[in-house]
Amino acid sequence: MLEHSKIIADKTALVVIDLQNGVVRKELVPYTNKQVIQNAGRLIKAFTEAGAFVVMVKVSTADGKDLLRPNTDEKADPALRINPIQLIENWDGFLPELNVPDSAHVITKRQWGAFYGTDLDLQLRRRGIDTIVLCGIATEIGVDTTAREAYQHGYNQIFAEDAMGSSETEAHEFVCRHIFTRMGKVRTCAEVLSLISEEV
Repeated sequence: MLEHSKIIADKTALVVIDLQNGVVRKELVPYTNKQVIQNAGRLIKAFTEAGAFVVMVKVSTADGKDLLRPNTDEKADPALRINPIQLIENWDGFLPELNVPDSAHVITKRQWGAFYGTDLDLQLRRRGIDTIVLCGIATEIGVDTTAREAYQHGYNQIFAEDAMGSSETEAHEFVCRHIFTRMGKVRTCAEVLSLISEEV
């Protein structure tokens, strides 16, 4: 929870979206892959040390048949036309640079958002969590969809803007400036770290 601009660890969860081997393949903007991964790793370490609930979200599939394949104007990534796990070794494994702790709770999703069809809301509510800090990729897809779902579930939100990335700078900036600001607070990784470090 945000109270007097501080993060209360036992009321706050860090939710990291799709920082996995098969998703982080193209160069991100406006922050590089290295910057996003390093900042997310710093958040994971700090929240773990503070005793906060850390949630690692990944998209995965056993056979590829449960992936969404709607008819769209923009063609989907060809890799998603078949089971992606068959194409990239450890496709749904988290990036090793993140040093994900064993204590992290793993959510496996089948679509953009981390709430639909998962136990994320249940796990947060059972722990009395009312605030989530979001980061990951892509800003305007997985992070944005999860943020909208969290908003509809009534959670306070903090967006670690420089621990996110997109394939388009314009998309990242639009969501951060015009969408996230209506659902929560947009902060840098350093600002988030300073808020939680004051409370622990």
